[in-house]
Amino acid sequence: MPDESDEPADSTANRRRRGATGRRRKPRGPRRKALVVTAWAAASVVLAGGIGLGYVYFKLNGNINGVDINAALGTDRPDDVDNGSMDILVLGSDSRAGDNAKYGGADEESARSDTAMVVHVYEGHKKASVVSIPRDTLVTRPECKSESGGTDPGGPRHMFNESYSVGGPACAVKTVEKMSGIRMDHYLEVDFTGFKKLIDELGGVEITTNKAISDPDSHLDLAAGPHTLDGEQALGLVRTRHAVGDGGDLGRIQLQQAFIKALINQVKEVGVFTDPTKLYALADTATSIVTTDSDLDSVKNLAGFASSLKGIEANHMNMVTLPVIYDPNDPNRVVPLEKQNKQVWAALHADKAIPAAATKDSAGDQGEAGSVVSSK
Repeated sequence: MPDESDEPADSTANRRRRGATGRRRKPRGPRRKALVVTAWAAASVVLAGGIGLGYVYFKLNGNINGVDINAALGTDRPDDVDNGSMDILVLGSDSRAGDNAKYGGADEESARSDTAMVVHVYEGHKKASVVSIPRDTLVTRPECKSESGGTDPGGPRHMFNESYSVGGPACAVKTVEKMSGIRMDHYLEVDFTGFKKLIDELGGVEITTNKAISDPDSHLDLAAGPHTLDGEQALGLVRTRHAVGDGGDLGRIQLQQAFIKALINQVKEVGVFTDPTKLYALADTATSIVTTDSDLDSVKNLAGFASSLKGIEANHMNMVTLPVIYDPNDPNRVVPLEKQNKQVWAALHADKAIPAAATKDSAGDQGEAGSVVSSK
């Protein structure tokens, strides 16, 4: 994905502490592309691996990085709604520092949220809707505390992924909450290297490509047919955009969504529970690669979170792209469709299914990129 449009746009750049009426969800407790599945995989292995003794518990507990979103945002957030549902912002970050440097770009001072998904878990926690937010979406960014310690005023027509660059996880959460009117209950993040490590620890992921995919930019060359992808190949697949769709980010999102479903199906079948060594390796990797909000930054809470999600199957996940059209003033950017966006967020706020009419005219769900990959 190292191309001109990946350069950041210019920019001016444990537990919830709430009152008695601030509690939203009863279920409590489990960073680059297709990270919803990383969250699910991390949660699943932590659920089993976290119930260890002594060293194992404290080792895994010390792995987890937490960000206190509640303290950072204070009261400038939507109200909680106690309807049994749960909303999670899942980000894939693309810092080119350290081990990520080989994936292109010389921007080692900052990271961007190239993948963003709002995961809405419905009451009963048996099904979910996932709304992918294209990184190039032009939004009105709220005022945020900047990473340098000052204040960024925000304003209209900023790329969505600038929010993370400007103010880190707290600004990303604040931007999503201002867009949606929905309070995010949790935050999960994983990066390039973490994604690769988890796929390798899982022993790869089995998929079928329905056409050949060749993209030197993402180091990917796959013939049509069945494959067991290692971490490097999986990362290449979810990063590629020149080899699928129209070469833009919208097609890549569809590919990511198809890959997520394939991987979730496989994670459900991984036989790690009879192999303590494998189980510990997975739990150690999973807890090492995620950054969470402070409500989830312990093995106990992450395991509880995992338990609340374990009933969700891939075929019970409705995955859509935020309704957008290409910006008339800049074909490399997209802008939200106001009416349709309101329909999406209103449905999730009410814990209801996203109506088909909301995405019917969206550029985000056009094309056939999502049919390139299927479960093996």
